[in-house]
Amino acid sequence: MRTTFVRLLLLSLVTLFAQNAYSQENLASSNELYTGKEFKKAFSNPKDNPNLPNVLLIGDSISIGYTVHVRKLLKGKADVFRIPTNGRYSSYGLEHIDDWLGTLNWDVISFNWGLWDICYRHPESKNTGHRDKINGSLTTTPTQYKQNMTQLIHRLKATKAKLIWSATTPVPEGEVGRKVGDEIIYNDIVKQLAMKNNIVINDLHSHALLKIPAIQKKQGDVHFTSAGYKYLAKQVFKVIAPLLPKP
Repeated sequence: MRTTFVRLLLLSLVTLFAQNAYSQENLASSNELYTGKEFKKAFSNPKDNPNLPNVLLIGDSISIGYTVHVRKLLKGKADVFRIPTNGRYSSYGLEHIDDWLGTLNWDVISFNWGLWDICYRHPESKNTGHRDKINGSLTTTPTQYKQNMTQLIHRLKATKAKLIWSATTPVPEGEVGRKVGDEIIYNDIVKQLAMKNNIVINDLHSHALLKIPAIQKKQGDVHFTSAGYKYLAKQVFKVIAPLLPKP
């Protein structure tokens, strides 16, 4: 009984010492820093804090992968929301953009469509998503893509938010549904539109290439490792932060 009491007393003293150390040095554990589902799940948007700017992320699974990391980097500086689904291809974005924008006032919007647009699919393909660049059909032609992105940019500009276009990340060799280099062609299309409309360009393509293939999941996969998404998130943060309204 006495041994148990001594152990409990020692444990209490250690805990108290740790708490005092944190308060004295103004430090906190990772759990204390990032409380809330939004720091664990991309689709768990934060509760709107009226004292913080609102940032909206629009994009496919690549943006889903870096959403939580961007929220952590911008904690206390902005509320970071994302659309409630995968943004897929540009025509899908046109169908849903009004719902995604909702009623919040957006200070910064970072957007991308591309990897789905350049994907070839065939209904009989056994690959994930029916991808098949040999026998499949292209989701969006360059002409259609330019038309769709022109309309999407027009709608996004109507929000009066500061806009950031994030370039589509690289297609690796061996990708069964996409052709290497197509992303560059489609990126050039939006790059011209972005410059014409004074939209900030976040060249995630070039940024990712600096560490490819180390940060992509496996050969032929357009997705990234956890470390890869953190690497992309730092670049997204770097571009968003200067555009936030001053306190």
